[in-house]
Amino acid sequence: MTSPATAARTGRPAKRTAIDCAARAVFGREGYTRASVDTIAAEAGVSKRTIYNHYQDKEQLLLSVLQESTHAVAAHQEELIDQHLTGPADLRTELMVLGRALAAPQSGFEGHFALVRVIFAEAPRLPSEVIESWRTEGPRRTQARLAQHFTTLTAAGRLHTDDPQDAAAHFTQLVMSEAYERSFHGALPLPQGELDALVASGVAAFLRLYGSGI
Repeated sequence: MTSPATAARTGRPAKRTAIDCAARAVFGREGYTRASVDTIAAEAGVSKRTIYNHYQDKEQLLLSVLQESTHAVAAHQEELIDQHLTGPADLRTELMVLGRALAAPQSGFEGHFALVRVIFAEAPRLPSEVIESWRTEGPRRTQARLAQHFTTLTAAGRLHTDDPQDAAAHFTQLVMSEAYERSFHGALPLPQGELDALVASGVAAFLRLYGSGI
């Protein structure tokens, strides 16, 4: 199969951008199984043939737009992690602020999280490459950046863990996962008070496991 990166280099950029935007919207709205290339073409204002000039098939189109948005979200989340965990004066407070930022719907990425909801809803019917690409370039990348900072914080005596990767996975589960589940990955945003309470509870549990008397 031609890689999404190769496909992205072919054709006119304006049309490719229109196709990608339309595909993200249609996949997010209708799901992968129901979405048709005809519908995407109509929404993009291009012919079906034009889409096939850029992408081999519907699977490659989904993989390409998902990879693009996953990279953007992961880069944004890495920036948040770096901002709040690089030499924090008050680790508990910074973990709280970081947790709220990561758990809340992230403005500008609504289309991506619509695709994430499609992944969860249609996982048995999706190509395995699509699911693995999202896991590797999204959640695992974010957890890897958390683990890097947890390694540094452990060396400084701010945290205690023999396995920073495990600690990063626990932070994600304790601080963010409940908010994701209750909001259906941003489809039904939580009241701020409810989000704050979930994050506070998660951070407290995380520090009971890994804290250093903070």
